[in-house]
Amino acid sequence: MKVLVISDSHGRTKLLNEIVERVRPDHVIHCGDFCTSRQNLPSGSLTVVRGNCDWETVPEEQIFETGSLRFFVTHGHRHQVKYSLLPIRYRAQETGADIACFGHTHLPICEKDEGILLINPGSISYPRGFKYRTYAVLEKKENQPLKVSFYKVDGSPVPELAYEE
Repeated sequence: MKVLVISDSHGRTKLLNEIVERVRPDHVIHCGDFCTSRQNLPSGSLTVVRGNCDWETVPEEQIFETGSLRFFVTHGHRHQVKYSLLPIRYRAQETGADIACFGHTHLPICEKDEGILLINPGSISYPRGFKYRTYAVLEKKENQPLKVSFYKVDGSPVPELAYEE
């Protein structure tokens, strides 16, 4: 299973679709601030949430399940992610999630906290606090460890952000 985690595309639908075409994921998670009409988002298996800059009517939070993994997906602005990851971790625990995917800060991170894997893929439009525009790819193969890789928008890896269980 391969999941593309992306956020804060801010209207860059052509770039978003190029990334989806390059990665060819089984599922796409967009953590909000897509800033375009819903019809311009990638077709196929997609979980999308509303960011603070979005006008389309999509959920503020969603749960996505695949295999034994349960994802909590939100943009993060309602969970004060610019100040602390504690509120989003608590919310993910409330939902029974293994993984929390969020955006809003435009800063890529991947860390495990109290059993919850927290993933912010960064931004494919406007990075903050990091020099590259980024997205993340989560891969889980049978009898293999969970792996999260980060990439620049041109597809080149960002190894210093990689995570493996």
